[in-house]
Amino acid sequence: MVQKRWARRLYSQFRPLGLEDPSEIRYPHPEREVGVPVITVVSGLPRSGTSLMMQMIVAGGIPALTDGLRSADENNPKGYFEWEPAKSLKQDPETIAAAEGKVVKIISALLPLLPDSYEYRVVFMIRPLEEVVASQNKMLQRLGKEVPQTPKASVIAAFEKHLKEIDGWLSKTPNLVVLRVEHSSVLSRPQEEANQVSAFLGNRLDVGRMAQQVERSLHREKVGLLSSTPG
Repeated sequence: MVQKRWARRLYSQFRPLGLEDPSEIRYPHPEREVGVPVITVVSGLPRSGTSLMMQMIVAGGIPALTDGLRSADENNPKGYFEWEPAKSLKQDPETIAAAEGKVVKIISALLPLLPDSYEYRVVFMIRPLEEVVASQNKMLQRLGKEVPQTPKASVIAAFEKHLKEIDGWLSKTPNLVVLRVEHSSVLSRPQEEANQVSAFLGNRLDVGRMAQQVERSLHREKVGLLSSTPG
């Protein structure tokens, strides 16, 4: 029951969706056409390293589609790179046209809202769920908000369920390709990971500038340091 409540809480962050399960969303799959526009997407759970990857890709040479509404702060000193219209893709899916030739951050829960009229290259960030939960809680504390009292194990179980559902959706969606990137690998070997991302996106990025964006000091919630944290 707790797991279900947390799953609902996860999706309630995106109220415009009206979803309980991303598998509920299905768009028709028209025949693929030559020259279909390609859009670069960075995705993952909140606090999984999506902002860092956005920062790297932008430094590499692809401009970001953002709304500029959320300023950099202590939680994300170099910015959030958010695009508010992503939350309204169910009502207006073709608004994603603004992302042509750019990179846009679409949180994992919103991926199934992407319309089939485009091809997508998705860089999907992976981070240990214990770190994700700790980072989300720290962010709430820094913002002066109440941290949920839900047991950590239940939160992690809800995230695992969500990621499994998204993985299933990704595997059955023909108009996208996915590169999964480990957050820890970006921090420990930024040059290699920058090369991998650049290759995935067509070998047209400045990998040196991408690697320079990585600051290990910002990796504040690490699995090894969380083992004694109550939750």
